[in-house]
Amino acid sequence: MMQNRDAGHTPVTVIGLGLMGEALAGAFLRDGYPTTVWNRTAAKAERLVSQGAKLADSVGDAVAAGPLVIVCVSDYDAVHELLHPLGEVLDGRVLVNLTSGTSAQARETADWAARQGSTYLDGAIIAIPPAIGTADAVILYSGPRSAFDLHESALRSLGAGTTYLGGDHGLSSLYDVAVLGLMWGILNGFLQSAALLGAAGVDAAAFAPLAKKGIETVTDWLSDYAQQVDDGTYPALDATIDTHLAAMEHVIQESEFLGVNAELPRFVKALTDRAVADGHGGNSYAAMIEQFRKSSGT
Repeated sequence: MMQNRDAGHTPVTVIGLGLMGEALAGAFLRDGYPTTVWNRTAAKAERLVSQGAKLADSVGDAVAAGPLVIVCVSDYDAVHELLHPLGEVLDGRVLVNLTSGTSAQARETADWAARQGSTYLDGAIIAIPPAIGTADAVILYSGPRSAFDLHESALRSLGAGTTYLGGDHGLSSLYDVAVLGLMWGILNGFLQSAALLGAAGVDAAAFAPLAKKGIETVTDWLSDYAQQVDDGTYPALDATIDTHLAAMEHVIQESEFLGVNAELPRFVKALTDRAVADGHGGNSYAAMIEQFRKSSGT
């Protein structure tokens, strides 16, 4: 049975010292964890070494330096390129991969790590490097609960929003991709709106406060919509899809009149037309989930 050694400040290794990797190592150092680092370009470790980190001569030496190994590199291919040759060096260690990727890559890497005798946690960072180690950093983990519990204290050095999602190794990456999709949806909507107003000489900065209010209003709807999605029933408590559809036509017409790209609102309306054709015109907008659940080839 695993014993919690974090109370004694477990030695930590950080592999990959880009902006995020450097921030991760810095957070461990600030909280007093003996930290070994390695990067292809050793010069990137200089600032961390000046703060007390130990620079390993090789990636194998870095992994061997402690029981908790954090990897944050460009992609999963880079993870495997670095770690595949190490073999038994990984045996008995907890490997935490904070590299961005997909849920399938996370599960495949977990299977590979198990064959090396390593316990694997996949993770996703929902933060920018300067936020690491603060209350604003949200970092998600998935994999064996025992491994997370063993090193939870150390992992919390990276952010107050440290969150364990469950035993499925793919959950962290899946949540990450879901948040990215949400982010781009919000940003693209804002930029479409800013382009419309810009055609009338209105600065985006003047529109931003109202845009924030609009986003906050939608945020207030999410809990009720989420419950409808989970229940599979879509009572129209605010507006029906038919009502939304009429307003979408206004956005398209205005965009075309002003010479602004109308591809995004046309696409949204096309999805909404399908929902109406499926009989959801009188339901709440949450019923659009049925369109998003369909394969794009359907």
